[in-house]
Amino acid sequence: MGRPSKLTDAQWETIGKRLLAGESTSALAREYKVSKTAISVRFSKRNETIKTVANQIVETERALSKLNVSEQMAARSLADSLKDISEHLAGAARYGAMTAHRLAGIAAQQVEKIDDADPLKKSATQLMGISALTKLANGASEIGLNLLRANKEALEEAGRGKKPVPTGLNHFYGESSDPAEPADA
Repeated sequence: MGRPSKLTDAQWETIGKRLLAGESTSALAREYKVSKTAISVRFSKRNETIKTVANQIVETERALSKLNVSEQMAARSLADSLKDISEHLAGAARYGAMTAHRLAGIAAQQVEKIDDADPLKKSATQLMGISALTKLANGASEIGLNLLRANKEALEEAGRGKKPVPTGLNHFYGESSDPAEPADA
């Protein structure tokens, strides 16, 4: 683990904001008496992400402005619905994972009760119960596992340069066009 920072969290936040505003790393390093490398390590990826997101917002707003008012309202409504669906699926995944964890724990407690010397002695019913609990636990985890799997595959494909990280409505509808460009009617 590295040594503690010379700067407070508030000072680092100020540096980050000033970098985004266009100030140079060298000037900030001199002012705060830290190395340029320390600033770069802390902010290069984060600022790159912020700039990428800002560009996506600008492109989305441009594409939205090309639609008439009723189409803009429909697009915003659909986007809100997609966010709601995503949040509900995330919630279902969270509850499913909690349920799977609890059921797996109960199954593990039941396994502890089995006599290792003679596992079938008085425990055939217990084994069937453990099997049922394990199947239920696995089923409860499916939503979360599928969401994780889908996200992992998308990020791996983007990392291999096969296609961009899926964003926007085009991905939702399985279209391959750029999400910032309006779809042809």
